[in-house]
Amino acid sequence: MYLIKNARVFTPNDIGQKDILVAGQEIIDVCESGAISVKGADCIEIEATGKILTPGLVDSLVHIIGGGGEGGFTTRTPEMYLSDAIQAGVTTLIGVLGTDSVTRSLPNLLAKACALEEEGLTVFCHTGSYQIPARTLFESIDQDIILIEKFIGVGEIAISDHRSSQPNGQELARLASQTRVGGMLSGKAGIVSVHVGDSDACLQPILDVVSATDLPIKQFYPTHINRSQRLLNAGKEFAALGGYVDLTASTTPEILAAGEVKCSTALSQLLNAGVSASQITFSSDGFASLPDFDDQGNLRGLKVGSLTSLLDEVRDAVNIDHVPLETALTVVTRSPADILKLTHKGRIEKGADADLLLLDADNLQLDTVFANGKLMMHEKRLLKKGLFETGQSI
Repeated sequence: MYLIKNARVFTPNDIGQKDILVAGQEIIDVCESGAISVKGADCIEIEATGKILTPGLVDSLVHIIGGGGEGGFTTRTPEMYLSDAIQAGVTTLIGVLGTDSVTRSLPNLLAKACALEEEGLTVFCHTGSYQIPARTLFESIDQDIILIEKFIGVGEIAISDHRSSQPNGQELARLASQTRVGGMLSGKAGIVSVHVGDSDACLQPILDVVSATDLPIKQFYPTHINRSQRLLNAGKEFAALGGYVDLTASTTPEILAAGEVKCSTALSQLLNAGVSASQITFSSDGFASLPDFDDQGNLRGLKVGSLTSLLDEVRDAVNIDHVPLETALTVVTRSPADILKLTHKGRIEKGADADLLLLDADNLQLDTVFANGKLMMHEKRLLKKGLFETGQSI
């Protein structure tokens, strides 16, 4: 048991100074400071005066086994480790395949997700890949989602990108309908994560499917919406129709110079356009390759996405773009959890999973991390690493 005392609590809504009692992997109680007494109990007290307590971050797009390098085999990005998530404050994440679904595979993705969960994180995955027909383990997308516990959707499916399989509307509609039915029958989100490239088509392929079928716009979860101002403007219109939009936190100076809108700035623009924070999320695109292409599609350079970008962009949203802290936290906690139907994640309330962060109140630097009730980092010291990060064998 842990008693976290005198923290300013953001659920992500600001509810003021509270005490939080954690037992096992759950939040047992949220009370006024000093109202909880655990004398005689086997309980560790953590004094959190001067700290902000938030839910653990929910990252909806992470290439946990690495991404395919668009510059050949030597540019295949590395897989992530437990400490990459903990030091970023990410306690729940969704693993996906990227451009490369040949040397990266769904069995590898699923095994990595299980390994990370054994080490303390909460990890789900999407079946499928950039390409249509989508890669699957069973014969179809709906079978994968229904029969494999960790598969909650499909993606990231690429559209409006020179690296995509150039899917037509019928292909995209069929994929989305299988995903929807799979989600309905298994009680999962059944979401279609859509990688949106930088072509002039923007989000039109999704809008064409929605207008031509009975599929709801919220069946789709497009990401990289801050890739350009043109795409961000299209995202504002998409959200006005009721859709979700996901902003990518990882970037490079070269990508920003080429026209990408900084994630925190894009959030401010969406909010000013009247988009609800419940429709907006940040994802890190962690361990993806971040390629820099010229006008002819030739690769000029490549870097790797980082999970730490989420909290970096939350800070910048507050300090530079003047977004209220509870709103900035919402898009990395409750919003992605709700969209993905992870009802015990992304919130601080009685009965929720004890995924908790303590941040320094003055600069929002990460101090302490709980994942499923286990103390993984405290006073800025990492307490747990993945097995092969330690240099030890089993």
